[in-house]
Amino acid sequence: MMSEPSRLHPATVIFNLVKGIKDSFFLFVIAFVSLINLHILYAILMIVVLVLIIAIASFVSWQRFTYHVEGDELKLEYGVFIRKKRYISKNRVQSIDLTQNLLHRIFKLVKVEIETAGTGAEAEASLNAVTLMQGKALRTELKTLGEVEQLEENHEEKHPARTITRKRLIITGATSGSIGVILAIAGAVSSELSRFIPSDFYDNAYSWVVGLGIIILVMMIIGVFILLWVLGIVGTIIKYWNFTIEKVEEDIVITCGLLEKKHITIPMKRIQAVGYVESLIRQPLGYATVIAEIAGGSNQKGEDFSTVLFPIMKKSEIDNFLTELLPNYTVNQTDFTKLPKRSAKYYLFRTVVPSLVLLIAALYFLPQLTWIPVAILGLSILLGLLQVKDSGYALEDNKLTIRYRNFNKVTMVMNHKRIQAFNKKQHILHRKEKLATIKLSIVGKMGLGKHYHVKELDLEAANKMADWYSYRGV
Repeated sequence: MMSEPSRLHPATVIFNLVKGIKDSFFLFVIAFVSLINLHILYAILMIVVLVLIIAIASFVSWQRFTYHVEGDELKLEYGVFIRKKRYISKNRVQSIDLTQNLLHRIFKLVKVEIETAGTGAEAEASLNAVTLMQGKALRTELKTLGEVEQLEENHEEKHPARTITRKRLIITGATSGSIGVILAIAGAVSSELSRFIPSDFYDNAYSWVVGLGIIILVMMIIGVFILLWVLGIVGTIIKYWNFTIEKVEEDIVITCGLLEKKHITIPMKRIQAVGYVESLIRQPLGYATVIAEIAGGSNQKGEDFSTVLFPIMKKSEIDNFLTELLPNYTVNQTDFTKLPKRSAKYYLFRTVVPSLVLLIAALYFLPQLTWIPVAILGLSILLGLLQVKDSGYALEDNKLTIRYRNFNKVTMVMNHKRIQAFNKKQHILHRKEKLATIKLSIVGKMGLGKHYHVKELDLEAANKMADWYSYRGV
């Protein structure tokens, strides 16, 4: 029993120092740029002073932080100027995750993150650096007695598990579409740094680009995109390296990561919905990402900020995967009901109108570039038709499967008891054509609602779902 207050590992000072410097990066840049005009020594001195302040704050913060388990509670005491105390009951603990980044591995330490039902964007409690033995001991301490006994009785039992192969890992990175994310990050960074770049730099760069031949310029652009694509693959491999999912009693345990190794525990009772996402790139290849919606907080985010249960998998393999690990969330493929044909015009209207507005604007202001909005209009029509084709639902006892498409095709399975609210909506045109839009709400991250819509369902089908939800059909 951890009855005596303990401090974190002394290496926590280094962790706090690195985090403090990283969080204050732009402050360092501003201080350096502001003082370098006076004298470079003043700029260097200011940097040294800032690092010393952060180092002292890191040491004092480490010294003032203690934790221990007493009875049924984890007790934390921390704070430099204002002393704070936090008490977390064992009964409130939902999951205990152990994480190792590169610095943790160097010092052979782990970060312990404790989540409760009320966890928000951050973990309820976080111990930045403890030894692996201490982390495992703390995790054992915070489990209830029944859970500990059950683990001791079944420690040699083989649990269902899946591990991603190297080939699938490369396919995950190659089809992740992370080029856009990298470009967005690069744009944000460049906008912050642009204030420190001399104005004549852009003039010189423009002159240099104009001086290049068109073929060389095109080759350079293609080369940049290939480089970004490769970086996306490398980033995905680092993130999902040795990804393994295992079912251990009433928990789903996920481990992954190369530079930062994560050990994430998800209690099955927190799972609100399970499904899979087929992106525009992966769908033609027959691949999908398996996801879940978890009540409370989670550190493993993926498609649309959902929790990734498996980064990539053949669509034909998903039923066996769910049957093995989450049998209550298998997908009903046989009794799937699609939208009526009269729904198509509504989907086409929503996708085509913005493209038409863009086309009209281009015809008026930039007629020489009209081919761009024309191409977008064609793609918008295709997207609208795909949305109609892919949307629908299937009912099976206490389980509902819905399918919809924004850009990616999403299939989600929800158990009746997990659905918090069911709404049916009709406007005047819907009523004339006997159509309705439904909205299903479940508990999502940070205790907030997660909502799913299936638009322009046949009214009879929407009423059938309403009866199923309210048990009127029983």
